[in-house]
Amino acid sequence: MAGVADKEFVKTLTASDGSTTFLVTGLLTASWTNLATGKTITLNGSGPAKITVNPDGSVIELRKGPNFAILTPAEAARFGLPTVSVTSGALTESLAPDGTVTSASLQGNVLVDICAALS
Repeated sequence: MAGVADKEFVKTLTASDGSTTFLVTGLLTASWTNLATGKTITLNGSGPAKITVNPDGSVIELRKGPNFAILTPAEAARFGLPTVSVTSGALTESLAPDGTVTSASLQGNVLVDICAALS
């Protein structure tokens, strides 16, 4: 992935419980290239997103609108989503402090399965 336009804005909020919330808005487009074929697509993943980092290091992400979702193959199989995609609607992910995705649910649609589009 290569950023084409990154004009995102982030507002940071700190709660009394020690959690930090990042509210992300603005324009984000990126190009994705299949290195074997040279095929490239440029997609919009502008969000918005709300990312909360808890005091224990766990994270809850709520993304809406067109948004990039990137999962390992095992996570994608577990949650029934593509490994790399653009989604619409509400995508909620929970991450353990080590970054492992513990849950992911999409109340919306996969707009583009990026790997399939580049194959």
